[in-house]
Amino acid sequence: MSLGRVFAPVPSEFLLIASTALMLTGFGLVMVLSATSATSTASGAGPYDAVIRQSVFALIGVPLMFIASRFPISFWKRIAWPALFATVVFQLLVFTPLGFENAGNRNWIVIAGVQAQPSEFLKLGLALWVGYVLFRKQTLLGLWRHVFIPLVPVAVLVIGSVMAGDDLGTVMILVLLVLGALFFSGVKLRIFILPLLGAAAAVAYFAVTSPDRVRRFLSFLNPNCLADYYNDCYQPLHGIWGLAGGGVFGLGLGNSKEKFDWLPEAQSDYIFAIVGEELGLIGCAVVLALFALFAVGAFHVIRKTDDPFVRIVSGAITVWILSQALINIGVVLRVFPVLGVPLPFMSQGGTALMSVLIACGVLLSFARSLPVRTAGRARATRPPRSARRAKIPA
Repeated sequence: MSLGRVFAPVPSEFLLIASTALMLTGFGLVMVLSATSATSTASGAGPYDAVIRQSVFALIGVPLMFIASRFPISFWKRIAWPALFATVVFQLLVFTPLGFENAGNRNWIVIAGVQAQPSEFLKLGLALWVGYVLFRKQTLLGLWRHVFIPLVPVAVLVIGSVMAGDDLGTVMILVLLVLGALFFSGVKLRIFILPLLGAAAAVAYFAVTSPDRVRRFLSFLNPNCLADYYNDCYQPLHGIWGLAGGGVFGLGLGNSKEKFDWLPEAQSDYIFAIVGEELGLIGCAVVLALFALFAVGAFHVIRKTDDPFVRIVSGAITVWILSQALINIGVVLRVFPVLGVPLPFMSQGGTALMSVLIACGVLLSFARSLPVRTAGRARATRPPRSARRAKIPA
């Protein structure tokens, strides 16, 4: 009796990506509970309300990740155009009465009392579409016009729909995603440099044309940030103080001081500061090690695959998740100005968690296409010991 492919062995990359995604998600739920319990209680809500909402999205996202891992590569190729169209339409809902503005960014909607950030799903839709377009033009990527059309005009329109809501942090992640796809598609360096320079110029333009962003950038460059403590330096200072206050071993889980409404957005953009304060340098090292293991598994998929579509989309998703993690941690460390980018898997935000888990499901689907090396196969292809010892007569 055959059980089909249900119990078939999977590549080590599948196990590495899935296990790190699950551990980071579980770690994130614990830290969201710790970061929100005090402020939720002070506001009159239950101490577990925030983590329960986050857990609901995790309970939906994790099964979706493993369901997505079962789809063949041909499915992701067929769905590339519809996925981009659906996610763009979803993003445009922020400009309807369903959308609302928060902290100067109009990038959220509310449907039946549930808050969502459509641009998180736009990242996955754009990654699949860019990968499919570059895959179809694989033999023509030496010509700049085939690289730029329709990639650049469509990508500009898609990213522009997010920039219209003044969310520069998400725009930067989308730009890096497209550049990562171009890099892993194997385009020539002279063709790759042009969109790179154009993206840098566009981000710089949008940064300097906003008084709010200019003010935050100047406060980031201010060597005497304490003089502006009650204004733009308040959040970055409390973030670095919380991170440094934990020392090597931390104050203990649940013992953060900054989470008592001293650090704004402690549960989302600055969750890494709470990790450092409560779990210390060791806790931060564990988080970084998990992201490093995730990167190892993803880059193995990129290196081992023979399918250009798999390589390009895997590269785009990997650049998306890792660059977002590095930017978030860099903001907490004051390496970058405040950009409002969540930490993947760990920050509070249901749509952000679901989108990154589904993206991991796409990576797992690609990992399943890699050849599996088992001990039985290795022994079967190796000649018997008696044959190796036998001497061939002259």
